[in-house]
Amino acid sequence: MVRVPSPVANVAQRVRRLPRALTRRHRSPRPTAPTASLAPQQRPWTRALGLVVVVILGAWLGLLVVGNVRVPVGPMDTTMTLRPSFTGGTKINVSPLGALQLDSHTAPVRLDVNVDQLDPERSQALVDHPERLSGLQEEVARDITHGTADLAVRSCVAVVTGATALGLVVYRRPRRALAAGGLALTLLAASGGTAFATWNPDSVLEPKFSGLLSSAPSLVGDARSIVTEFDVYQKELARLVTNVTKLYDATSTLPTYQPDPTTIRVLHVSDIHLNPASWKIIASLVEQYQVDVIVDSGDTMDHGTAAENGFLDPIEDLGAPYVWVRGNHDSRVTQRYLEGLDNVHVLDDGRAQTIGGLRFAGMGDPQFTPDRSDKNGAEQSQELAGARLASALRDQRAAGTPVDVAVVHEPSAAREVDGTVPLVLAGHLHHEDSEVMEYGTRLRVEGSTGGSGLRAIEGEYPDPIETSILYFDRDTRRLQAWDSIELGGLGLTTAEVSRHLPEENQPGASTPPSPTGGTSVTPSSPGARTPSPTAP
Repeated sequence: MVRVPSPVANVAQRVRRLPRALTRRHRSPRPTAPTASLAPQQRPWTRALGLVVVVILGAWLGLLVVGNVRVPVGPMDTTMTLRPSFTGGTKINVSPLGALQLDSHTAPVRLDVNVDQLDPERSQALVDHPERLSGLQEEVARDITHGTADLAVRSCVAVVTGATALGLVVYRRPRRALAAGGLALTLLAASGGTAFATWNPDSVLEPKFSGLLSSAPSLVGDARSIVTEFDVYQKELARLVTNVTKLYDATSTLPTYQPDPTTIRVLHVSDIHLNPASWKIIASLVEQYQVDVIVDSGDTMDHGTAAENGFLDPIEDLGAPYVWVRGNHDSRVTQRYLEGLDNVHVLDDGRAQTIGGLRFAGMGDPQFTPDRSDKNGAEQSQELAGARLASALRDQRAAGTPVDVAVVHEPSAAREVDGTVPLVLAGHLHHEDSEVMEYGTRLRVEGSTGGSGLRAIEGEYPDPIETSILYFDRDTRRLQAWDSIELGGLGLTTAEVSRHLPEENQPGASTPPSPTGGTSVTPSSPGARTPSPTAP
């Protein structure tokens, strides 16, 4: 017996099959092999990158909102803050005077210390009880340690909270937000470990000051003396804290930076190029740093004409002997005019002169290019001039009167005296540079103390005004340190001063001082270098 399906049964069966058919119709096709392999590679990287961005932004916002702590350090009120940074280091802000930057560590965080004010009660307590000064160093150390520990805890909380909160806002998932907080804590711990591993306690010996130029000798010098000459500092502290009305008034009572009493201070200038503002800057530095000798490595003029000679008259009133060599923008007319001025010592043809306790020798630039063009054979002429100077330096040393500092204009001539003198000064390049050459002579190239003169307005940004203070030991005539000074160019009012130590003066260095000063120079011998006109 054959059953014939009824129409009702057929409809019911089709209705039961309809969801299954719809499911098959709307099901996505199976991905091909290439698409399936690419999807897992792209999405995790995108999610990871997004998480890192959220963590960094949240941590930064957390530090800005919470990551600072007010710390009383001795008689001062300070604020310590951690900031994101590519270079690390420590910045001490002394408003309104400026800031000191120390290369204290390398990590993606910077420690900012703001000196807010002197506390009147703690300051008066030190004045009323001078015996407390003997324990001030330990008190300051304890205050800084406690402040740093408190700042570390607050920063951890700020970083984790900021990253977690931003992760919750972005992802709206507690697990992803907690992952952001955990990653932030890991990054902060890694940064702290890097800072600890790279911590340089000797960075205070080479601070960099930026701010008001008149404050630089005091701030930069005292940053060093607080560490190495605390006995002198504590004697002055009682006098310092008597004036608490204004921070700059109090700081001005700090003693101006005084190097060792046997130190000879030399101001190196170059490439003034007829900028009249240079004379006031030089006179100010001579007074502030108690400069013994000024050395000008040339290009004082721009065209070398007799009409420009009146520009040189202020040299007589700068307050220190002025040592000068001819540059390629200085003519023989310029040189003869300077030879007639009081207090000016012109160096040329390798003749040596003892000035301010140091023995100098120099060679004028063989080229005169008032039209600012380069002539054929200029480089060879510089090498010949340098070779002549090197020969004169060797003769001086053989006669028992070695030269301490050689002065030329172009660095190409300076390289020819390598091995014959401890230090050679040059200019011409309009930017500062320093290096120890192959045979031990240190070459220091000064920037433009005139900010490149009127040509500074030709470029988009004005050239900075650069000069340096060199410190020599009076007994050994050895270079101890130098301060690089950079002022903002035409129309700018910024100032930076940075301390530098020669390699042999770095903490822990074992290089013995040379009896002739500067770096050790090997005496002339059959194996020593003899510069020649064709030397590279």
